[in-house]
Amino acid sequence: MAKVSKNSRTGKRAAAGSGRDHIKVIKSIKDPITGKYSYKEQIIHKDKVKAFFAENK
Repeated sequence: MAKVSKNSRTGKRAAAGSGRDHIKVIKSIKDPITGKYSYKEQIIHKDKVKAFFAENK
């Protein structure tokens, strides 16, 4: 399950280089050997969200 922070403001753009252009994303990753889930958290730019969730599918 992928999750994007509810507080991200994708419709409004702030000045270039401000902190509002970055959001926290969380992706669950299942270990193929044990079957346990781990979570990868990262703060990334709004424009790179799809690339973050597309990697390692």
